[in-house]
Amino acid sequence: MEVVVAAKQKAKKHIHLFYCSECEELALKIAASSDAIELQSINWRSFDDGFPNLFINKAHDIRGQHVAFLASFSSPSVIFEQISVIFALPKLFIASFTLVLPFFPTGSFERVEEEGDVATAFTLARILSMIPKSRGGPTSVVIYDIHALQERFYFGDDVLPCFETGIPLLLQRLRQLPDAENITIAFPDDGAWKRFHKLLQHFPMIVCNKVREGDKRIVRIKEGLPEGRHVVIVDDLVQSGGTLRECQKVLALHGAAKVSAYVTHAVFPKQSYERFMASSSAGPGDRFAYFWITDSCPHTVKAIGQRPPFEVLSLAGSIADALQI
Repeated sequence: MEVVVAAKQKAKKHIHLFYCSECEELALKIAASSDAIELQSINWRSFDDGFPNLFINKAHDIRGQHVAFLASFSSPSVIFEQISVIFALPKLFIASFTLVLPFFPTGSFERVEEEGDVATAFTLARILSMIPKSRGGPTSVVIYDIHALQERFYFGDDVLPCFETGIPLLLQRLRQLPDAENITIAFPDDGAWKRFHKLLQHFPMIVCNKVREGDKRIVRIKEGLPEGRHVVIVDDLVQSGGTLRECQKVLALHGAAKVSAYVTHAVFPKQSYERFMASSSAGPGDRFAYFWITDSCPHTVKAIGQRPPFEVLSLAGSIADALQI
């Protein structure tokens, strides 16, 4: 009986993993973390008019196999060529298809607040919901820390959204810190608290919020005590980083021994990550001790690498596990 159980535990799906050009480094890490994953390639070419001229290598060899595609929709210009491949792969008589889109990029544009607003998150979810079925059934779509939880309902019944989180990577890193017993988790707003507090409930917590003072919106501490603590601000994504910077200042003002940050998705448009570099800080009290990000946004990782205070926590192992679901 024990032998049979052990055999079942060791049995893994053999995954053929395709990937877009900018995700090559992450794809290599995913393959290195599991002997059940085999990398495959696509020729990403263009015609003279700029439209894609794509070719899936070894298309005949993946018949009857489990196939996945690692995508990065970092800009509208690269979405069409990847969507073309994503729609083509399930039609190659494969056993199953999984799309891994670590960062769902339109997530912060999910609601219509006045007539004329376009909810692009809903548009992208509808496009992905039209991915053809493989021989094994609907496509699984793996996404990490989607910006608004209600966006899971934007997907149609023809795909199976699988929502993962990068928080276990943060927990693992926090346990390695020399002051691991002195950590307090801070959330920049109630939305972040609702998203993540159940995953971090064994830590003391601080919740911040923005209040209006005249024409300005200022970050204040709503609840919790930062004095003497290593406070780690947790959120799903960062754009300009203005809110994180204001949170850091108010936490330091209230006696935090040091302040760090974690975000799953480091978007940082227009090189806004530079405001967090040690050389850009006004002084020691204006710096983050650590700024942890994942490799869900490959362009950002390539630009900042491991330059202090940034430290990249790779999703590779988590994605490899998700492909076995």
